[in-house]
Amino acid sequence: MQSQQPTPRLSFVHLLSDNRPQAMAWVRGNASYPAISGLVKFYDTPYGGVLVEAEVFGLPNVTVPGSSDFYAMHIHQFGDCSDNIANVGDHYNPSMQFHPFHAGDLLPLMGNQGYAWSAFYDKRFRVADILNRSVVIHHHQDDFHSQPSGNPGAAIGCGVIRRA
Repeated sequence: MQSQQPTPRLSFVHLLSDNRPQAMAWVRGNASYPAISGLVKFYDTPYGGVLVEAEVFGLPNVTVPGSSDFYAMHIHQFGDCSDNIANVGDHYNPSMQFHPFHAGDLLPLMGNQGYAWSAFYDKRFRVADILNRSVVIHHHQDDFHSQPSGNPGAAIGCGVIRRA
């Protein structure tokens, strides 16, 4: 009988259940959306990529019963969320790709009455590559084609990625 190798999913479940990320970003809302708060965690994986887990509260649709909406989430060049999130720079894009193929183009968040949880795997960066950069949540969903950033609307939440 052949021994069965674990699938990546099993490794990812184990990483999430151990809850020992290598980096995290505490996301806070801007002046217009102060209720936004959350945590984005980054886990190195044995597959050469990063497992990203995001949990965010207080998104704009929080007061609309039964509502859902999508919000773009990106990694930006600079870890400076000051001045109402005006100093984060462009998307993190070390290989100079067109949008939506920047390393900083992440999956959108789906907010359900203001709450979103997401986990996904990404091989376009390592945890060491994104330290001291920022995670930014935008007011609208990414359209996945407009250049240079997908027309996601205003930045409404931001957190600096720090070693855990």
